[in-house]
Amino acid sequence: MRDLSRPAWWTNAVVYQIYPRSFQDTTGDGIGDLTGIIRRLDYLQELGVDVLWLSPIHESPQRDNGYDISNYWKVDALFGTEDEFDELLSEVHARGMKMIMDLVINHTSTDHDAFQRSVSSRESISRDSYYWRDPRHGFRGGEPGAEPNNWGSLFGGSAWTWHEPTQQYYLHIFSRHQPDLNWASTRVRNRVYTMMNWWMDRGIDGFRMDAVNYISKDQRFPDSMIQFGGVWGDGAPFYTSGPRVHEFVQEMMRAVFAHRSGDYLVVGETTGATVEEARLFTDPYRNELDMLFQFEHVNLDHGPGGKWDRRPVNLRDLKTSWNRWQHGLAERGWNSLYLSNHDQPRHVSRYGNDGVFRYESATLWATLLHMQRGTPFIYQGEEIGMTNAGFATIEQYRDVESLNYYTESTARGMDPSAALEILRHASRDNARTPMQWTPGPGAGFTDGVPWIGIGPRYKEINVERDQASEKSVFRYYRQLIRMRHELPVVATGDFQLLHANHPALFAFRRSLGEMSLGVMGNLSGRDLAVPADLQQGELILSNYGPGRQETVLGPWEARVVDISGQP
Repeated sequence: MRDLSRPAWWTNAVVYQIYPRSFQDTTGDGIGDLTGIIRRLDYLQELGVDVLWLSPIHESPQRDNGYDISNYWKVDALFGTEDEFDELLSEVHARGMKMIMDLVINHTSTDHDAFQRSVSSRESISRDSYYWRDPRHGFRGGEPGAEPNNWGSLFGGSAWTWHEPTQQYYLHIFSRHQPDLNWASTRVRNRVYTMMNWWMDRGIDGFRMDAVNYISKDQRFPDSMIQFGGVWGDGAPFYTSGPRVHEFVQEMMRAVFAHRSGDYLVVGETTGATVEEARLFTDPYRNELDMLFQFEHVNLDHGPGGKWDRRPVNLRDLKTSWNRWQHGLAERGWNSLYLSNHDQPRHVSRYGNDGVFRYESATLWATLLHMQRGTPFIYQGEEIGMTNAGFATIEQYRDVESLNYYTESTARGMDPSAALEILRHASRDNARTPMQWTPGPGAGFTDGVPWIGIGPRYKEINVERDQASEKSVFRYYRQLIRMRHELPVVATGDFQLLHANHPALFAFRRSLGEMSLGVMGNLSGRDLAVPADLQQGELILSNYGPGRQETVLGPWEARVVDISGQP
């Protein structure tokens, strides 16, 4: 059980996310593996991170790259053996780091034994492990409009798939190969808790809980509103942070963690969570999640049509969002800090200038993120400024969500080149290309043919070249991590937004006791005059190096200044 009399160990920690199939291949099959991660642990230790988060390595048919689990108790042979997993865990711990695993418990794969039993007959004991429903009254199953409700899947099409042999539909918020588990079933919940305890007893240090705020659905399954000329209704109001979600999460914490020490970490992915809901999820006295991923800031460049309807981010909106979350969780709760992960395009391409000012914009965004209150998450490759994939044809894409979007949008009449242009900016595959280690063949990732194309700029952007450069993104990240470890003001200090309405300047103050830091960044490609109140203090860190003019910020320049003692 947590000791709430002192700050949690993870308040000054930094987490590094590994997408195993794209991190390091050692067998030549073009897919990253556990041995590859072991080989790169010294690199991660040098970076200074405290926790490694592994995207799913459980046994899976890999239709959604492991987020469709068929066996929670086994490591997929695609990545290695059980012994190699144990070796990886041991080597991580030997370097003073911790390791958490991705856990997908909102849904399973259709290949999971429980689903196979469930689908066998209506009388199966496993039938209630999933959501099975009759066709809409007056309709014949399988016909358009017969679905139990009008909810759309997040991966396109209906959220219901018809099963002819048993004459019912099953629910899948994601793809039809990812049926949602029925958490209203006590038997389902207990099986999940048993499995989680088994992994914790094996020695891992916690979990990142995928889509955890989807596990409770409104059992009425009502129709939802159809917006913006869409075909399917948005069911999110009826399954996001549903009626029993806090009950379920608290029960999980009691069943899995109540008897353990406080040296574990439980992170929840909570799409659509508000600040108010986040306080409920992460208030330590409620014994739910330690921290969560919220999506408000990464949805700001989405238009009315969602993620495929992209538009530039308004800086004032971003400042407003981050300020709201900093203050909303200041007294109770905790937030994760991120811009990139396996589901988001590379942020240096998305929000920055990935051309002439790639180094500067990569390090600027790192500064603004890491200097906030919360736990920073680094996604593999962002510490060297990796950019979007740059794919030009649909054949280069692998992501099921992206492929579904292309198929459906072109079927509705969208020009294929327009659909490809949208994918070029928004596809999840932008973040899933192999880690770029060297300028040599296979980018140092593989000796074989990679499962997905390597970024076209790998000869320019790679670990080897970055670490040899005077402008090293990697070394800059090391400095930010060291500051969080060494300066309590960075980890737990107060946050005060400055110059909220400035169209190009992002500035804030962090204060704890007698120490105050001023953080500022110029989010533009031209020089920017520094406001008078930010021209004083001792320079601690700048992505332009020492000796900067106090009155001017260069394009995409970031600074951290000690302003202790100033009003």
